[in-house]
Amino acid sequence: MDNPAKAAIVRGMEHDTDIAIVGGGLNGPALAIALAKQGFSVTVIDSLSETVRKNAAFDGRAYALAMASVRLLRAIGVWQRVENHSQPMLEIKVSDGRAGEGPSPFFMHFDHAEIEEGPMGHMLEDRYLRRAFLEAMKEEPNITQLRDTVVAQEVETGGMRVTLASGKTLSCQLLVGSDGRASGTAQRAGIKRTGWGYGQTALVAAIEHELPHNGVAHQFFMPPGPLAILPLPGNVSSIVWSETDETAARFAALSDAEFMEVLRPRFGDFLGNIKLLGKRFSYPLNLTIANHFVAPRVALIGDAAHGMHPIAGQGLNAGLRDVAALAQVLDEAHKRGEDIAAPDVLARYQQWRRFDTATLALVTDATNKLFSNDNPILRFGRDLGMGALNAVPKLRRAFIREAAGLTGDLPDLMKG
Repeated sequence: MDNPAKAAIVRGMEHDTDIAIVGGGLNGPALAIALAKQGFSVTVIDSLSETVRKNAAFDGRAYALAMASVRLLRAIGVWQRVENHSQPMLEIKVSDGRAGEGPSPFFMHFDHAEIEEGPMGHMLEDRYLRRAFLEAMKEEPNITQLRDTVVAQEVETGGMRVTLASGKTLSCQLLVGSDGRASGTAQRAGIKRTGWGYGQTALVAAIEHELPHNGVAHQFFMPPGPLAILPLPGNVSSIVWSETDETAARFAALSDAEFMEVLRPRFGDFLGNIKLLGKRFSYPLNLTIANHFVAPRVALIGDAAHGMHPIAGQGLNAGLRDVAALAQVLDEAHKRGEDIAAPDVLARYQQWRRFDTATLALVTDATNKLFSNDNPILRFGRDLGMGALNAVPKLRRAFIREAAGLTGDLPDLMKG
């Protein structure tokens, strides 16, 4: 921008901030930092206090950050704060089977050595990433953080007015919803959603094991749902274990010792003895996609736009693609002298992200339905399919690049 300290003025109308972002989780702060570095004034509105968000303890929650997402975080100055806490993912092994019987002999094996760019991604604990975002936002003079809740929003001529629970009002050019699957921003904008439940619940925990994981991530498909074993620094892995709602509720109610007894046959002994590390969590799994990613003076990112099954670990990665795409669209529009929240500008963002997101959601949905059953015909077909794909180097490399987030129309912030 020619003048980063400019007043937020659009067509002669002054605003309190250029862009207001509702939601201070992960995608919201990422967008705020990217936009602030482009010279926009940004206000992040979140109901949780900074103390609560910053002092999160170890709880086993972690993210599989694709290489493209790492590039974005590096570009906005966040990755440098967390890199020492991350674990590179060097290989991914995908197999099919039943609890206690071990995996099928047909599997897929992806090795980062087959591409030139480096590791397919990194595992990073939630607590480190949240803390890094908070620290980075505090260092950006163009970012204001408000501990408050949005209760109303109204489109005005040339802008948007937001009313907060505290009674304050805030005017902006653009309102961004980064407030989760039950997005109040989307609801107030009249954006409806399409989706369904899977009848599955994810059990999440951290597991300490006797043997090193060597940076290998595992995805073990069982009839009730998949078990992902994802490497963290040291001899520790994060698990995301999907079970039917009824079974998951029963397992979640078990003591830690009892929980480990039902996990061990599914986890296997390839990492030696295992034990629970920290707390356990559970959350229901569903697919929910906003029918539109934009409305007058409103744009949605992350789970507010799309929530999908964690089967491919792409939830946060898809949200960060939204961040990179929206930041680029707004920056280019401003440089052309356009109103950054004009319908045609927001349409560019929606066109860029909606097809990609819908495709990803449908693929994860179909994969979950294909593998989360015990039909012998489907089992035979999918095992042969995995074996055949694994035997073709060109197809294997295509899957590796997809897992690394290097395919499709990448925003500039993700190109490295």
